[in-house]
Parts: sequence; C-alpha cells; structure tokens
Amino acid sequence: MTATTDGSTGALPPRAAAASDTAIDSTTPAAAGAPQAAARAAQRATDFLLSLQDAQGWWKGDLETNVTMDAEDLMLRQFLGIRDEKTTRAAALFIRGEQREDGTWATFYGGPGELSATIEAYVALRLAGDEPGAPHMAKASRWIREQGGIAAARVFTRIWLALFGWWKWEDLPELPPELIYFPKWVPLNIYDFGCWARQTIVPLTIVSAKRPVRPAPFPLDELHTDPARPNPAKPLAPGFSWDGAFQRMDKGLHALRKVAPRRLRRAAMNSAARWIIERQENDGCWGGIQPPAVYSIIALHLLGYDLRHPVMREGLASLDRFAVWREDGARMIEACQSPVWDTCLAAIALADAGLPADHPQLVKAADWMLGEEIVRPGDWSVQRPGLPPGGWAFEFHNDNYPDIDDTAEVVLALRRIAHHDPVRVDKAVGRGVRWTLGMQSKNGAWAAFDVDNTSPFPNRLPFCDFGEVIDPPSADVTAHVVEMLAVEGLAHDPRTRRGIEWLLAEQEPDGSWFGRWGVNYVYGTGSVVPALVAAGIPAAHPAIRRAVTWLESVQNDDGGWGEDLRSYKDVKEWSGRGASTASQTAWALMALLAAGERDSKAVERGIEWLAATQQEDGSWDEPYFTGTGFPWDFSINYHLYRQVFPLTALGRYLHGDPFADRHQGSGAARKPPAEAKGTE
Repeated sequence: MTATTDGSTGALPPRAAAASDTAIDSTTPAAAGAPQAAARAAQRATDFLLSLQDAQGWWKGDLETNVTMDAEDLMLRQFLGIRDEKTTRAAALFIRGEQREDGTWATFYGGPGELSATIEAYVALRLAGDEPGAPHMAKASRWIREQGGIAAARVFTRIWLALFGWWKWEDLPELPPELIYFPKWVPLNIYDFGCWARQTIVPLTIVSAKRPVRPAPFPLDELHTDPARPNPAKPLAPGFSWDGAFQRMDKGLHALRKVAPRRLRRAAMNSAARWIIERQENDGCWGGIQPPAVYSIIALHLLGYDLRHPVMREGLASLDRFAVWREDGARMIEACQSPVWDTCLAAIALADAGLPADHPQLVKAADWMLGEEIVRPGDWSVQRPGLPPGGWAFEFHNDNYPDIDDTAEVVLALRRIAHHDPVRVDKAVGRGVRWTLGMQSKNGAWAAFDVDNTSPFPNRLPFCDFGEVIDPPSADVTAHVVEMLAVEGLAHDPRTRRGIEWLLAEQEPDGSWFGRWGVNYVYGTGSVVPALVAAGIPAAHPAIRRAVTWLESVQNDDGGWGEDLRSYKDVKEWSGRGASTASQTAWALMALLAAGERDSKAVERGIEWLAATQQEDGSWDEPYFTGTGFPWDFSINYHLYRQVFPLTALGRYLHGDPFADRHQGSGAARKPPAEAKGTE
C-alpha cells in the first residue's frame, strides 16, 4: 500500500503506475491464456454468486459508507433516551476500528481525514465512555482544532451538536416550516430539491422551528479553537454575489422567526408532519434510506408523538434493519440497502456468463423482481401527474421513489430470463418502459428520480453545504435507459435518439464521460459506450474511438483499471487514475468489448488481471469505494460490485453481447411495448 502526499493510505499518487498488490506472474491461471483464464474465473465467480442468493430470490451486499451513520445513530438514541450498552459498545468498536493513524476518520477507504466525520466519530466515542485524554481521542481532538474546530464543520454536524447544546441554534441557517406551503412554481419549494434532500429537509424544518436542546452529558470544549468564543461569526460574502444574497436572505429568515404568526407556524409544522407520515413506507422507514428516517423520528417526537406510537415504533424498528453485525461484535450502520439494484445486476452477470436463461435461481430472481414493481404514484407524479406508475426502486421498501436507473437495469435483467409467465413479464416491462419514457427531462436525458430537477437555487442555500441537493440528468443513468430502450426495440424512437444526442454532446474532450453514481470517468465511460453501441452507433464512430483511446491511456501497468474518488475534486490529476479494482476494471472491459476490442492487448491484460486477482472461493477483494451517493461528499462501497461486474465482463468476453443480434442494423428487432407509445 502506498501513501499519498496528504498522509492517507490506499490511493496511489496521480499519474503513477497504480499497480495493485496482486501481480500477474507465470504461476497465475492467466498464464494459460486469457480465454482459458476467463472461463475458469467465470465458472468460479458464477458458483460464488449463486451461493449468495437469498432463499426469496434476491441478492444484497453490504452498503458501506462512513462512520457518520454510526455516530448519528448513537446520538439519536441519546437524544431519545433509548441508548443501550450493547448497541453503544458495538458501535464504538466499529468506529474505533475505522480511525486512521493520524487520529482522523475518512469518508472513503484511503481518503484524507474529514473534519465533520471526525467530529461526529469523536462525539460518539465520548458517548461510549472514551476519555478525552486517551491517546486516540487526544489525537483526534488536536487534529479537529487544527482544522478550525466545530465552527468549521458542515451544517448537518452542527445541527446534531445543537441538539445537546454544544452549538447555538441561532448560529445555524434557518429552515422555516412554511416551505411546505410553497407551490411548485415558487423557487425553493420542496420539489425543487432532489428526493433524498426533500425527505431530509421537511422534517428538519420542524427541528429548526422547535430548536430542541437535551442536556449534554459532557462538554466539548476540547473541540473548539477558542472555548471562550466557540461560535465565531463567519464573514458575509459580497452582497452582489449569489452566496452573499442567500446569506442575507438567511439573516432575514432569522429576523422573521421572531414575528412569524404562531398559528401559521403551528399549522405549517402539522402539515409537514402529515407529509412525513404519508411517506412512511410499509417497513416503517422513509424512502428506504437512513438519514430521512432519523430526522423524521426526531421531528415527530418533537411534535409529541410518543415512542410507542405505531409510526414511531415502526420507524425505530426500521433503523435496526440498517445494522450489520460483524463477527467481532462490531455494528456497522448502512445508509441504505440495495437489494433491487444488486439483484438485477447479479441476474445480468449470471446470464451474460452463460447460466441458462431458465435456471431456477434466475427464475426465482425474476419472480422476486416482478413482486417489487411499483404500481402507485409517488413524489415524481408532482411533475408528471398524468403519467401512469411503473418501474422499480433501489430498496426493499420505497414505493414513493422508484428510480430510473434501477428500472432500466431490471428490464435488462428480466429480458435475459426465460420466465414461466412471459405475459406477466411483458406487462411489467411495458409499464416500466412507459414510466421511464415519461420521466425524460427537457434536454433529452434522464436523472435518477425526478424530471427537470435542475433549479440553481437549492445548492446556494447556506444550509446546503454538503452533497448534492438536486437531481439533474446524468450520463450513466441516461446510458442505462438508452441501452434498455434499444433492447426493447426503441433504438430509433425520437425519444431515444434525443438521449443519444445528449450523450454524444456530453463526452469530455479526452473521450471519457462523467460518472454521477459511480467512480467516476471509468464508470461513466463504461456505461455510455455499451449503450451507444446497443442503440446502433457503430464502433468506428469518432466518439467510440475517443473513448477507447482514453481507456487504453489510463490502463494501469498491472493490466487493471482504477479511479480514486479524488477525481471528483481534481479532474486533471486523478481522472481515470487509482489502484486497480475489480469493479472498475470490469467497467473498462465492458466498454472496450462493446467497442469491438475483444482481441486487443488492453482487453487481454484486463481479463488476465481479473483472473489473477480472483480469490480461491471465486470472489474478489475490493476495499476501495467505487460508488457514490454524492460525488466526493458521500462515497459508497457496494460490496457486491466486486462480484457482479467482473463476472459480467468475463461473460461478455467469453460469449459476447447477449443482445448483439438485436443491435445489428436497426437495433429494433423486439417489438416495442404497447405501453411505450402513449407516454407524455
């Protein structure tokens, strides 16, 4: 493992050879030749992946993020008065295990220390009984002070501290609950925010209005640069700038708080509470993700909902299902769970690797996916009120927020499986295609959850200093939709062609595409090239050739591909650069194979790297984070990525594209679903 200039470990320096710890030599299976090595690796990977399937038909790998999930879970339990010794001990064990040598916590493997994550982890360990003078705690607090202390932390961290009086509410941006009344044509209405931000902001307007403070169990003076003046005022930006304008608007909202009619504020909070309760899922969670659930529970509790109330009881129970208990007794909290995504990707991988289309485990997966179809309207219908429902979400329970990416990949998975009820499959696919086409944005592309969710204002709010709060179209999601539409016989549909034109216009000068939901340019390029070829763009097209040239230029000396999350911050130095990983190597191979490069040296070396780094049980190890929630700000290690994508690449190397016959010529061999003809 190499060290970076900022002291972190795991990621390799920019423009370095980026060789992985596993080297290829004459003793590896790859020495027999790439085809033989690929066949052996694919068989072992197939057996391993089949062994992971749940009896109900789904797959789900752990979804690893960072310790703020675990710290906030403990702080929530402290706030509600339900923190217990077993949970605290297990969470602390996990958090301590993630601390770096310099005393900090990072937000991704090998990344630099991150201030807010370090503060929250430190507070959680204080709750667990770790003393400030302990060496690991003293290192952390010293580093926190060097970075500016609590005052320099993001808003969300300071909200958590305000709950216990460690920060003043009046020194936080104001979030008025009256936002709930803004119609959708008014800037900064709740539907201007992406669905994940919307679900968080609505309950936080209640918390902001109530400004609760629970007695702090200990002081945090050691985390302030100046304990006598712990909340230093930040200078205002110039009034003619956007930041300055929104800072002054926030000051106005603080003043308005003192004169806002109490009856209106109570009514707004009650309306927000109804909005929250209406969106609670059948399993008690909100949107299938942990942060909105946490803030919704706090908000409802502040409005008088007893912990024994069914809404609260089921909400708290749902949080326990985000916990992953490890063999050493540690407890990791998932920010979300990904069974639909993992299942469709696993089915695609197995089918592409040659598993018979009527294999019982594939059929069982199809049965489960069909049962997860969403058949009722959700928040998306605010912008598309006339569009009939359809599609799939990411999680076990999330009927309010189906997503376009999952829907596209589920359709691609179902089309690979010989199901015993093809009529049922056709109807579900038809509804999914119709819904997806209806969710196309004005520019011809697709976002993850919403239509034309591109307002420039939400990201300007002082409150929004962490991650994306809007959901604009992205190349990776659009690519998956285009590929799905091509398979469904809609390659020449005007709506598909608009998506293709958008993708071609979005290509970077170096030949790559930006990856919104995966890291980063390798993911974007690995998504777009197969989609364009599937839709009939010839491999000789200049855009495809530029992509091939770029992928070949960033291949590591060991034969694999990797890209560090720093490429979201420093494109010039890190684009396509990083230690080789199984998932990113697979993405590059999928693009090169689609571009007709099967017999190239780059593909041969990539296949050999996958074969050589495979473990005896058929799996791959991948500590690096190759998924994103918010580019740079919130990173994800999908533990199943390291299994499904290498198997997909190996399968396509061995057997070719399973839909190649449909992509030849018109790309429209399949009769388009009848439902697709009448969308908005």
